Amino acid sequence: MVVSPCCRSVKLARLVPTATLKTAARFINSSSLEASLLPPSQRLASNPSKMPPKEQLQFGRVFSDHMLTIEYATDKGGWQVPKIGKFEDLKLSPAASSLHYGLQCFEGMKAYKSLSDPSDLRLFRPELNMKRLSNSMHRLSKPGYDFDKNELINCIAQLVRVDQDWIPTGEGYSLYIRPTVISTYPFLGVTTPSSLLLYVITSPVGPYYKSGFAPIRLTTDTEFVRAWPGGTGNAKVGGNYAPTMLAADDAAKRGYHQILWIFGPNDEVTEVGAMNVFFLLQKSDGTKELVTPPLTRGDILPGVTRQSIIELAQTWNEFEVHERTITLPEIKEAASENRLLEAFGAGTAAVVTPISCIQYKGKDIDIPATGALTKRVFEDLMGIQYGRIEGPEGWSVKI
Repeated sequence: MVVSPCCRSVKLARLVPTATLKTAARFINSSSLEASLLPPSQRLASNPSKMPPKEQLQFGRVFSDHMLTIEYATDKGGWQVPKIGKFEDLKLSPAASSLHYGLQCFEGMKAYKSLSDPSDLRLFRPELNMKRLSNSMHRLSKPGYDFDKNELINCIAQLVRVDQDWIPTGEGYSLYIRPTVISTYPFLGVTTPSSLLLYVITSPVGPYYKSGFAPIRLTTDTEFVRAWPGGTGNAKVGGNYAPTMLAADDAAKRGYHQILWIFGPNDEVTEVGAMNVFFLLQKSDGTKELVTPPLTRGDILPGVTRQSIIELAQTWNEFEVHERTITLPEIKEAASENRLLEAFGAGTAAVVTPISCIQYKGKDIDIPATGALTKRVFEDLMGIQYGRIEGPEGWSVKI
């Protein structure tokens, strides 16, 4: 594909075949995607000083040249033509209901370069991100939540290919992808919006935590609650994150990296910071059990990494894998009996993070870290994501 320096609009080829769409407007249609790209002299390949050395990358601070935008308008029949253009500020009415009532949801995913072939670009289980984005939109009563998921994956793949020079090479480095859907409806009434903007920006990243794969310390000692049954804890909406920042700041001042969120009179474990959480326990009969809190109550985000760990561990047939309720008193008891073998957080940004300590009611529960299972999960997932290991079919998607 040749793009002239004058940034004329072009159409990009589709990457994933999909069924014929019922209408071009109601559903996202990647075959109509238009691209107005920066001239080569203004892009990374010609101006590498725009991106720092990969070792200096900080999560979410540097952004690639281009972004994807798709407008939704009820009065125009639904989703409009997808467009790739230069990364720039949004033009938004100060009355837009996303600014007043939290009508905003997003996703987090990554693109990787194969370690053996830098031209081999991959996404990791993108269909799960699209499913979750659709569910989050539905939870916020946004129209257009039933978009064609393959079509949006096509559009995102096009964006990644356009800005592939922004993907750092090497294990632990990737291009973080942030699809976001906001209400642009300029109305102060509390109602379902009739206009939306779906946009996707990307950011080159290295390891999420500055300490790398070093263990983190958690505390449960906070007056705040992250989520509750009937709320939005199982949707990826901005309103879940803002209320956690005060508690996280307080935890940091007391020497802890994150909050281990608990719920209810029995102090049931839910999530750690913005990650799902796993515990490896030894049962009274000597067998081992990998436990993560269940999704049934609706207050825990269905993480892509979480699901992948569960499915991967089940194929090993080496220990039981359970999604079940686990409480802090159970964890405390297991630790006192030397049956708490490992604990780790899991999420797209950090992948896997070992846990070495949990403060509970003023006392620290020490956990062996970093354990063999934590390392194995990390190595296997990273290997699949970068094409070093052949994972289950459909997990590593070449684009």
